[in-house]
Amino acid sequence: MNTPKPDQRLLDLLPPAVLAECEALQLRKGEKLFTTGQQPRYLFWVHAGQVVLERAAANGASVVLQRTHQGFVSEASLQSPRYHCDALVVLDAHITRVPVPALLQALTDDPAFAMRWIGMLNQEVRRLRLQCERLNLKGVQARVLHWLETEGKGGCCAVTAGYKSLAAELGVSHEALYRALAEMVEAGLVLREPESLCLKSARTLKHRQ
Repeated sequence: MNTPKPDQRLLDLLPPAVLAECEALQLRKGEKLFTTGQQPRYLFWVHAGQVVLERAAANGASVVLQRTHQGFVSEASLQSPRYHCDALVVLDAHITRVPVPALLQALTDDPAFAMRWIGMLNQEVRRLRLQCERLNLKGVQARVLHWLETEGKGGCCAVTAGYKSLAAELGVSHEALYRALAEMVEAGLVLREPESLCLKSARTLKHRQ
């Protein structure tokens, strides 16, 4: 796996003293960052790939709590005595491991960093609100359009983990997603490619520029 350049957002967020104690990891699909019940010793920033947070339901099935393509996957565990879910790599990932003690010390000693950290958490709250809004929409097409409009860049989103993974993120079956996408492609609403999905108007505009 090629190691991508460090994420500038992480470099801008963390103080140099914390960055010096971070460690780069390259993990393969199927590996776990942590499991339920473990004591949080690190937070994990995903630079590339995909990690899901999941927990076993009463019927034994896995419930996906979060999917992360870029950013922290465990910031909610910073002051928790244990992890409350598993973190599973579902697409080969490049990750930075941030030690919890160094992070907590910096939050205590560095007010400017503490404010940056609060700003990062606020962004995550806004993202989760959009996700809740999307999951409350009726109809698969409505959820797809909302996802493209809120998560995409220029109306396009990467689907590098596959459309089954996207279906789980949208809270629908993959069969329902495939049917909806076929109807949307036929209606000229979206352009579907193996690893990306675009609003057709956005892709058309991009080609004209």
